[in-house]
Amino acid sequence: MILAIDMGNTNIVIGCIDDEKTYFVERLSTDKSKTALEYAMGFKTVLELYNIDIDKIQGAIISSVVPPSLNAVAEAVRKIVGKAPLIVGSGIKTGLNIKMDNPKTVGSDMIVDAVAGIQEYGAPLLIIDMGTATTISVIDKEKNYIGGIIAPGVRLSMEALASNAAQLYRVSLETPKRVIGKNTIDCMQSGLVLGAASQIDGMIERMEEELGYSAKVVATGGLAHTVIPLCKKDIIVDDDLLLKGLKIIYDKNQEA
Repeated sequence: MILAIDMGNTNIVIGCIDDEKTYFVERLSTDKSKTALEYAMGFKTVLELYNIDIDKIQGAIISSVVPPSLNAVAEAVRKIVGKAPLIVGSGIKTGLNIKMDNPKTVGSDMIVDAVAGIQEYGAPLLIIDMGTATTISVIDKEKNYIGGIIAPGVRLSMEALASNAAQLYRVSLETPKRVIGKNTIDCMQSGLVLGAASQIDGMIERMEEELGYSAKVVATGGLAHTVIPLCKKDIIVDDDLLLKGLKIIYDKNQEA
């Protein structure tokens, strides 16, 4: 069993996984002001909540898009498991062929998703990750990572509206009753949630048109369960995709 952690701008996804199953997936808030000890206490609490025996954790791996907090999280993991975690980044073996202008600029979370997606679902493949940003990664027929899109996430869009429009405010991100809203809350929920679903449908259509062939589509991330069921395209939701990718990368580097 390994401890797998993905640190995003809003949430830290934490879970334990082995060759047989994923034991749990949880999310903690990302806080750049937290110390290593504070992160360690949070991680330890989650492990205790799921009755995970720390002595059975053989190692750990971290991917992060928040460089200022990476050292604190890595030190927190070392305090818990007694070993330095593997960090997804330059020099780490992933097995992914990235055909981008500058492969080093591809986010570690997108790399991890792609590694898991190819193994689980094959290629060609489109991978949607709905976090602070909504990203779609494109894997071609030859299993190459060839690019994608980055757009504001649903929650980030809501925060932008609430912060910059005097008469708008934060609303719960849930399925609206109708497309044509009859009040401010309904109008915002329709624009945010159904708008996101329509954006995803439209981008899938445009991407497949540009590729010249159809692709399987898989989605992950905190808001996937809210938005993806509203999409018209056939999309698989996989909550464990990040953890599966981290486990694959961890194993590749143990073998190496």
